[in-house]
Order: sequence, then C-alpha cells, then structure tokens
Amino acid sequence: MIKTQDLILDKGKFEDWKDMYENVWSKQECAKYLFWDITDNEEDAKDRMNRTIAFQKEHDVYTVYEKESNKAIGYAGFEKVDEGIYEECGICIGPDYFHKGYGRQILETLIDHVKNECGAKEFIYHSRKENIASIKLAQSLGFEFIGEEISKNEKDGKHHILNVYRLKL
Repeated sequence: MIKTQDLILDKGKFEDWKDMYENVWSKQECAKYLFWDITDNEEDAKDRMNRTIAFQKEHDVYTVYEKESNKAIGYAGFEKVDEGIYEECGICIGPDYFHKGYGRQILETLIDHVKNECGAKEFIYHSRKENIASIKLAQSLGFEFIGEEISKNEKDGKHHILNVYRLKL
C-alpha cells in the first residue's frame, strides 16, 4: 500500500469492479491517451476486474482509491527497466477526478517510492505527444525531455508518438 495526501494506491479487489467501470473503464476521456478500449457493460467490467487483479499480483501496478470517498478512481504503476532505472507503466484517473492534483500526487509518490524503496537513480515518464496536461505535469516536476518514441497500439494497429522524459533521482 502506498499513500498520498488524498489517495491510497493498493492492490485491487473484485468489489472495485463497479467503481472502476463507472469512474474509469467506461470513460472515453480515460482511454483517449492509453492503449485500451472502453468497457461498455457490467459483465465485461467484472471480467476486466478479474484480469486486473491477476495482473496486479504479478506487477507493481495498483488501483488508486480516493481516501475521502473510498472509491476506486484509477490505476497507476511502475516497473524496473534496468539497474537503478524505473518507469511509470500507466497512470490513469477518472475524469470526475481531474484537476484535483491527484495525478501530481500519484507521480510524486511513485517517484519517492522507487527512490526510497527500490534504490532508483532515474525515473522515466512517457506521455502521448498530444496529452498537454501530462506533459505539463512532467515539466513541473523537473523531468527532462529526452526524445520521442513511436509506439504501436496492438489493438488497433495505430502508431502514436510518445514523449519520453527522465528525472535523475
């Protein structure tokens, strides 16, 4: 479990399916910059929650809960890519939770966690080139732009440009 001022990052539970469906998975605004399709019915949301739980057991990926409401409002995670180097592997919160500083809290907490718990010396952050809010967040935290990557969405075959940022820790 990882805590911020307003959030808790913890492994998901099956009963989170409805919150995740209502707050995240059914929202086009969430899928817009990520590589997944929206979920448009409750049965698929339940199946998706089971897949999420299995994935989170094997990876450093967490469901994001708002402390005040205790609702599941998104997900976030990181992964080791090389000795001393970690990167975020997706940060997403539902549109009803935009503009509350939650993205900043999540990213700062992931950085602190990998630095203090994993011994990271560098943190890598990716953002779709058109995701202005994400780019501004990276810049505000002192990330250095290091280049672009072309990423292919395996679901639709489309290519996207990702800005790549680095923060020395």
